[in-house]
Amino acid sequence: MPPMKATDKKRLTVVDWEEAALEMIAEQGVDALAVEPLARRLGVTKGSFYWHFSSRDELLYSALKHWLDEESRMVEQIRAIQDPRQRLIDLFQLAAQEHPSHKLLSALFQAQGDESIAHLLEQISSQRLASLSESFAELGMNPTEADHRALLAYTAYVGFLQLVRKSHGVKMTPEAFEQYINHMIDTLIPSCRSNPDE
Repeated sequence: MPPMKATDKKRLTVVDWEEAALEMIAEQGVDALAVEPLARRLGVTKGSFYWHFSSRDELLYSALKHWLDEESRMVEQIRAIQDPRQRLIDLFQLAAQEHPSHKLLSALFQAQGDESIAHLLEQISSQRLASLSESFAELGMNPTEADHRALLAYTAYVGFLQLVRKSHGVKMTPEAFEQYINHMIDTLIPSCRSNPDE
């Protein structure tokens, strides 16, 4: 283990490294994550890194677990909303906000060749689809329809993230983007039904 300056040890924690790693991944992609440039970014020596982690991969998976835990807490907060339609509206509006998590998720979808990342994405997607489907079912949809509407909503979200990341001509003014989100809400989130078999 490389020697570490005392100031490095005191300055940075595991969480500091994890959050810096997540920021780098969101900005530049998974492949850009490396110890030396990350240390430079944080203004410390590599010794500070090796005090907390044995390798770049250990940092990567620790950072992703940290992010997944944060995401899970956010999902639970949304799921606590009693009214299913309001729950879905709040979820759509949260997804529409400029949020580092969106850029990170987009970057991870570009790195699915890594089995661990692919497994993480499967876990995240399954969790989000289940939550969406549950909310749509509470609105009165039958299980198949609720699953299909959940998949439609989630793929619209993921697809939009990819288009924006790749800059394939998707540029909107704030006003146009707000109109788009309202259109998605009106299109994908129906009013409650009295009979789930309708």
